[in-house]
Amino acid sequence: MTEKPVLEWPISRLSRAIRDKEISPVEVTELVLARIEEANPVLNAYITVLTDEARASAATCEREIVAGSWRGPLHGIPLGLKDVIDTRGARTTMGAAHYLDYVPAANSAVADLLVNAGAVIVGKHNTHQFAYGPTGDRSHFGPVKNPRNISKMTGGSSSGSAAAVAAGLCFGAVGTDTGGSIRIPSAACGIVGMKPTFGRVSTVGVYPLSPSLDHVGPLSRTVEDNALLLNVLSGYDSRDSHSVPSAPEDFTRLLGKSIKGCVIGVPSSYFFERVDPDVAARVHLALRVYESLGATLRPIEIPGIEDIFLAHQRVIRYESFAQHMSMLRDFPEQYDEEVRARLRAGELLKTTDYLEARRVGTTAATVFSQVLGEVDVIATPTLSVYPQDLQQRDVIVDGGLTSVRDAMTRFTGFANLTGFPAMSIPCGWSNTGLPVGLQLMGRAQGEAELYRFAYAFEQEGMALEGAGLDSEMEIIGC
Repeated sequence: MTEKPVLEWPISRLSRAIRDKEISPVEVTELVLARIEEANPVLNAYITVLTDEARASAATCEREIVAGSWRGPLHGIPLGLKDVIDTRGARTTMGAAHYLDYVPAANSAVADLLVNAGAVIVGKHNTHQFAYGPTGDRSHFGPVKNPRNISKMTGGSSSGSAAAVAAGLCFGAVGTDTGGSIRIPSAACGIVGMKPTFGRVSTVGVYPLSPSLDHVGPLSRTVEDNALLLNVLSGYDSRDSHSVPSAPEDFTRLLGKSIKGCVIGVPSSYFFERVDPDVAARVHLALRVYESLGATLRPIEIPGIEDIFLAHQRVIRYESFAQHMSMLRDFPEQYDEEVRARLRAGELLKTTDYLEARRVGTTAATVFSQVLGEVDVIATPTLSVYPQDLQQRDVIVDGGLTSVRDAMTRFTGFANLTGFPAMSIPCGWSNTGLPVGLQLMGRAQGEAELYRFAYAFEQEGMALEGAGLDSEMEIIGC
């Protein structure tokens, strides 16, 4: 069988080749930069390409590795960052007119961790303005286009990160997730996205949207790559008031371990209601794969699920308005019209509404903890629909009209409100080549277990079917 081109290699394979000096970081970086130059004008995945900086970093990596100083699996690997994550000396725009010329004086915590691990940062990814939107098509720099079909949206708000990873414009990325903003675009672009436990990854130097819900996490093409990224990103940060002390952990340690005898909780209501029937069918087929691997599917009920959904919505509206209140007053015209309207909706909430929503959030954590005491993971669709057309705002789902925004956020916000880890993995494809995502939710600090289940499915070959950088991708007309 012919070896795949380098740009299709997973980080795990590329890392070994770099370590063993079969290929140099300089060669790899040049391949990625050429790919960006070719495809980014169509996809619009990058706001800023750090060409000179990436070349200098790659040359440094090469010298270190030749000298026998290999820093680990990310050494020499080209990665990208969502453009709400500060990078010293390189502009960070938030996808907004307000920050067109903002150049941070210091790196974010996660940027420092990646640099210290030897990663090559090739650029900053486009984002839904201020990371506030699940569609990914409302940035000051224009919409990001889905590599699977450029007429479709990527999902958001980590839109450019998902598109860049899916199309081979980097080998992995770091995004943010406040209501699903890593998992939604990962599902829509057919890649792997992890929202870790709240406090697992530092948010220092990351532009806040809703501080009690904001998470930072990795996007990748494979499960193992995702775990390798989280190995570097996670850790306690005393500067972050939400950071949780935890011992260093190898998130790859359970990969390949059998799931025979494990129990997967499948909600009997809500998560399979108001869902595109074809999406639901492909998720159910994926669950059958788990059964074939020896796992048991157990129907579960999650009490008060509608109230929990509404509580998440209220928290994000209240906190995001508080974050933007002064800029909404002083520079309203610089906001995208849709983002501005969403932010101003938070002004209508009373403090008592917010406090009640936070109380429901505490209850929700208890409810999900109790359910997860009876099952190993919870499995649901990530999205209720396939990726819709760019700028489309309404969709018919299972015979009823709903907003695209509601259809895309229906299943993801629970993990943000509870703080429990959740990830999306590709689990099937439509007849027209659009991806379906399977969401796995787990216990607090249970990322390694989620990776175990995700990897087991991936190794059956179904999750990655059609996920390569092949000729069916509608980018640059090829």
